[in-house]
Amino acid sequence: MTWDVALILLTDGLANGAVYLLAGLGLVLVFSVTRVVFVPFGDIAAFAALTLAAFETGRLPPTIGLVAVLALLATLTESASLLRRGQWRSIPGAALAWGLLPLLPCALAWLAAGPGTPAWLHVALAVLLVLPIAPLLARVVFQPIADASVLVLLIVSLALHFLLSNLGLLFFGPEGSRTRALVDGALTLGAGFTVGGQVLLMLAAAGVLSGLFFLVFERTVAGKALRATAVNRVGARLVGIRPARTARLAYGCASLLAGLIGVLIAPVTTMYYDSGFIIGLKAFVAAIIGGLVSYPMTALGALAVGVLESFASFWSGALKDVIVFSLLIPVLMLRSWMSVHSEEDPEELEP
Repeated sequence: MTWDVALILLTDGLANGAVYLLAGLGLVLVFSVTRVVFVPFGDIAAFAALTLAAFETGRLPPTIGLVAVLALLATLTESASLLRRGQWRSIPGAALAWGLLPLLPCALAWLAAGPGTPAWLHVALAVLLVLPIAPLLARVVFQPIADASVLVLLIVSLALHFLLSNLGLLFFGPEGSRTRALVDGALTLGAGFTVGGQVLLMLAAAGVLSGLFFLVFERTVAGKALRATAVNRVGARLVGIRPARTARLAYGCASLLAGLIGVLIAPVTTMYYDSGFIIGLKAFVAAIIGGLVSYPMTALGALAVGVLESFASFWSGALKDVIVFSLLIPVLMLRSWMSVHSEEDPEELEP
């Protein structure tokens, strides 16, 4: 391996790591607030990429139908919950919040579909269209079982991924799509080494969004409410923070990050209806490195996963995923060794 090849692999690895970084932040945010390992995160990213591809070909994005179905289910679920509690006067407000509000991006997409629409508007609408998906899924699936164990929530999340994957096949079809580059040109460094504009955009987006993520958590009331819920749900409820509301905010942020990931990776890889699963798995490896609680460690883990994947693809393209997922073994062993284990007292077990 020459230095030129190593630099190319390192650049590609950092670009992939930037994607895993954003996905890892979304996974850690949702888990810390709701205790849900949000497996469908990658599916939402794939839907955003396919939505952008549909816009570029002049077609009406099938995401509109998907969001409409989820909005109907969420409205029915919320209305049934209100009726059980005798709060039937709140049903119109619930219909507005869960039924009509998510359809606003659908209406904008329907108006903007077709030739002649600027590319930047297609990108914005692709992100807006997938923005309601995670909150709607959370209302229908996760909110009714919010107090279940982490294992139950994980099983439900896996089942939800398979459901979304099949819905993606139904709405988008089996064909793969790749979009045009968001940024043209390249940056030439020393010794004739060039970095593509799309790669630079991915790295810049990861850096900017990570900085905004930090500022929101440290400087805004909503960010502090998210942190409080993540630290202690009962304590947050005692001081007037509603965990259900912060959970919706967390899912909304996750949807936003997934949408941005989708439009960033769509120009560099062919996306299919089920392509998001592997993205979510590799981001989960990064989140595990961060212990599903630490954002800085998750970011470092994501960059490590991206670089390792890039060099592993050079050594053996068939085994690159095996090498990446094998990273979990030493990480889990190290965390087990560093964690404090408390053994049960035999006397306490006696009746």
